[in-house]
Amino acid sequence: MKYTYYPGCSLHSTAEEYNASSKQVLEKLGIQLEELKDWNCCGATSAHSTSDYLAHALPLRNLVLAEKQDNDVLVPCAACYNLLKTAEHHMRCGGEGSEELNLDMQEIMGAQYQGNIAVRHVVDVFAQEEISAKIAGLLAKPLAGLKVVPYYGCLLTRPAKVVSFEDNAEQPQTLDRLLGVLGAENIRWSHKTECCGGSFSISQPDLVLTLTKKLVDAAQYAGADAIVTACPLCQANLDTRQHEAGGGPGTKVPVFYITELIGLAIGAGRSGDWLKKHLIDPVPLLRSLNLLAAS
Repeated sequence: MKYTYYPGCSLHSTAEEYNASSKQVLEKLGIQLEELKDWNCCGATSAHSTSDYLAHALPLRNLVLAEKQDNDVLVPCAACYNLLKTAEHHMRCGGEGSEELNLDMQEIMGAQYQGNIAVRHVVDVFAQEEISAKIAGLLAKPLAGLKVVPYYGCLLTRPAKVVSFEDNAEQPQTLDRLLGVLGAENIRWSHKTECCGGSFSISQPDLVLTLTKKLVDAAQYAGADAIVTACPLCQANLDTRQHEAGGGPGTKVPVFYITELIGLAIGAGRSGDWLKKHLIDPVPLLRSLNLLAAS
């Protein structure tokens, strides 16, 4: 199994731990990656707010490049995944201006979008029956005792007809099932698809603080020790803003990437290198549950 890997800007900067844990877990699972050559920013979150043309053209250029490498595209970032899927949908459905856009690609890149490859999110791939069984078979340290709420955010499943790989986009289950495979205690809560406000971090910081506090409060009220996500914008927002959002010592909730938890459970890679990137240190929690031995 081989994919063309699209890291996007976040995984090469603020979410290096997501990039490293994704690659090391996928390698352990026997999934080959080849990074997309000459990739560009997908345009999230600014392009789609300022230019319809760039909102489609920036991700489409990446899809045209990916078709040259002739494998489906694997995307860890929920925002990048959303933009690439939206561009794919726009072209496949003959959206307004799609023919002219493809002609522009021909003129600029010497190739048009053909629709020969698929865009996949890492959670979608992990949830495949074959891959999920492989994860279960590799468990070296089940995450027993770790109480986690799965947080999907607003980009991974919406708009449902364009991006969702869930049966019910408003009640997604793939992260829930993965946590079960890992042996963690999946805590039910009511905020799994609520927005954290990541796109408004600069323009409306007070709103983002309010949304962050609501999410963290809801996770704690549900009895969770930690939050797990598959979006670098959500992780960064929840990890960095809890201190501003209030609460005293001992009230902070670690925010993991799903790839970090899979890596801990199957003993993939160097988890210490990922976890030290977090502002809210997750190590005391993991150590208290004796979950660092397999790292």
